[in-house]
Amino acid sequence: MGADLSTSFDNPESIPYFLWDDPMTVAQLRHRLSSASRTERVRLIGKILRQARDTDVWSFVDLADLLDDWSDISRHLGQRLTFWEYLISGWRKDGLLDG
Repeated sequence: MGADLSTSFDNPESIPYFLWDDPMTVAQLRHRLSSASRTERVRLIGKILRQARDTDVWSFVDLADLLDDWSDISRHLGQRLTFWEYLISGWRKDGLLDG
């Protein structure tokens, strides 16, 4: 693609920094997240949670979708699994999430 990686997601043509190994533009990522098969969508969400800063995740991932598909997404998180489990369990403990 020849473009620099970016931390700005406002430009649909920018390439998110966390896609360094699978470059695609913000527009392409959003399209794939909305139109890909469930398997591919779960893989992409897992990649975002694994590679992006936690504050940047929410630019692409809806919390309800994350929770709905958590058992499948969690398989893609590697070393970041404990972080996300801690975060989600803390939100539940604080009453911010049901269950």
